[in-house]
Amino acid sequence: MSYRKTLKLLFGVAGGSAVLVFAAAAADSHGYLGEQRGDAASRWWRLTVLRAAQPAWSSASSHTPAPSGHAWDFNWDKRDPSALTNGKKKESATEDPGPEQDNSKPKATRNILLIRHSQYNLSGNSDKERILTPLGREQAELTGQRLAALGLKYDVLIHSSMARATETANIISKHLPGVELLSCDLLREGAPIEPVPPVTHWKPDAVQYHEDGARIEAAFRRYIHRADAKQKEDSYEIIVCHANVIRYFVCRALQFPPEGWLRMGLNNGSITWLTIRPSGRVALRTLGDAGFMPPDKLTRT
Repeated sequence: MSYRKTLKLLFGVAGGSAVLVFAAAAADSHGYLGEQRGDAASRWWRLTVLRAAQPAWSSASSHTPAPSGHAWDFNWDKRDPSALTNGKKKESATEDPGPEQDNSKPKATRNILLIRHSQYNLSGNSDKERILTPLGREQAELTGQRLAALGLKYDVLIHSSMARATETANIISKHLPGVELLSCDLLREGAPIEPVPPVTHWKPDAVQYHEDGARIEAAFRRYIHRADAKQKEDSYEIIVCHANVIRYFVCRALQFPPEGWLRMGLNNGSITWLTIRPSGRVALRTLGDAGFMPPDKLTRT
């Protein structure tokens, strides 16, 4: 085989294995394909090599993953004004919206910044003893500095009532003077739903999933939804809570299978930013952002 033919063979196979093709070219150049196998056998063998070198995904039918078939539910928070008017389902999709319905349409965007608490004392026997470590307090300071540096007009800072989240929120609050600080029991850590695939290192019983799952879902419905029609300006709300709660919120808000929450990991003090548009569209702007912390301050306990 000539040098030109060898190059054409090497570079003409899109996505193929260059090593396999090169081996075929070398064998042919030594006469192994034509002299020992015959011209017909040689051509057949070359074709076989080319097919073997071609990747399995190269066929047109398998280039693009098939869609799941699940359409986006714009009324996921049950606040879509086009679905309900005065508590009654809209009669016709082509019906012109009246002034009452137009006034009920949300116009503002909600930005929800979910903060995972900082590193805490894992050896504490009770929640009161599971306070932040010295490094955890440093992390909270860094998170507070980062939130202040963003220059956003925060409306409220809500935190879980557990000690580690409360302490984290109090430190952050020092960097955001004038922002209202509120505590909520619904945001406490727990087991939202049995994860898929299952894990062996953490196995709550069915009762815990039943109780925690209902509470965390209630927290999601309270805090993760589109703006009320009365809200005129975009809002920025901070929620300091826990990794399990945040990961469950993200899955639910993006309409991903909620049982996949444990497939994500979050650093202590990290920022997860959800944006909810008036239309009900949801975007994840950041997930577990901790790039503002030095590498030696990063933990995931």
